[in-house]
Amino acid sequence: MELLTIGAFARVSRLSPKALRLYDELALLRPARVDPDTGYRYYAAGQLGRARLVAWLRRLGMPLAEIRAVCALEPGEAAREIGAYWARVEAETAARRDLAAFLVDQLTGTIDTSGREPMTMLELRHSAGTDRGLVRPANQDTLYAGRRLLAVADGFGPAGLAASGAAVAALRYLDEAETLPLDGELGELGVLGALEDAVRAAGAAVADLAGGTEEDGTTLTALLWTGSRLALAHIGDSRAYLLRGGELYRITQDHRVSPQELLLSKALGGGADPVPDLRLQEPLEGDRYLLCSDGLTETVPDARIRELLVAGAGPRELVAAALAAGAPDNVTCVVADVAVAAG
Repeated sequence: MELLTIGAFARVSRLSPKALRLYDELALLRPARVDPDTGYRYYAAGQLGRARLVAWLRRLGMPLAEIRAVCALEPGEAAREIGAYWARVEAETAARRDLAAFLVDQLTGTIDTSGREPMTMLELRHSAGTDRGLVRPANQDTLYAGRRLLAVADGFGPAGLAASGAAVAALRYLDEAETLPLDGELGELGVLGALEDAVRAAGAAVADLAGGTEEDGTTLTALLWTGSRLALAHIGDSRAYLLRGGELYRITQDHRVSPQELLLSKALGGGADPVPDLRLQEPLEGDRYLLCSDGLTETVPDARIRELLVAGAGPRELVAAALAAGAPDNVTCVVADVAVAAG
């Protein structure tokens, strides 16, 4: 078998010798032979296909750990995993794009507020409900619905309830108006920062509870009312929806390994420090917001959720719809209506 030196293989594979040495150390791309005296690496021509795949995946920005997993799969499975990875990248890019657009508008003073009368004061009127469902032995969901903060967390693992409870508890201080940077030149930016800090604190609390393992963790989706806007933080596959003008919009992206699987690509816990999706919503009178765990969305289609919300249904009716569909998982819903403030 004819072998190529590491330099020659680097040229034809378009990988640098430094990268090849790294991939060897990571067991991602082992050389065909290593000289026992000099330690010099040699590669077979048949390894070019894997080397080029690694190079292309690196150009996509895929982490090395995921590349190793993809390279171990059959071509069809590998293609599906690459598609799922790119779907996650696009979803995260969209969230960052929204935030970048807001930052540009905020810093240049070009945010358009002409659609709302200056003196109109809005408020949130909310209701919440949760149910164990028809199959699970216990309810591991936690919800919170306060004056400013709405949150849904869906725990998993043996300590799932403790995980979701710890995550929500870490956010509860945000419900006190005086703790939030709601005023000043960069008020909304301060709110996003405060919300991100709270979610990171929630992640640390869950990680401590889980002991650094990936067995226990939780999703977290939260809305924080500033008095004029809603700040959203999201991680996992719980969801947030907006009903506006009779149309239902999902304003979060599921963080799953693939759309078909329930395995999460991002969650709180497991020793990691994942960054939540963050965005600001400009509320309008008549808007309806829904936060829910996947116990609702896995059994009740979006079209049916829209019908119920348009008809004025609240958490009780949404939970009932999930129960009527079999409810194999815990079901938790928070519904908030944007209305003109009383008085």
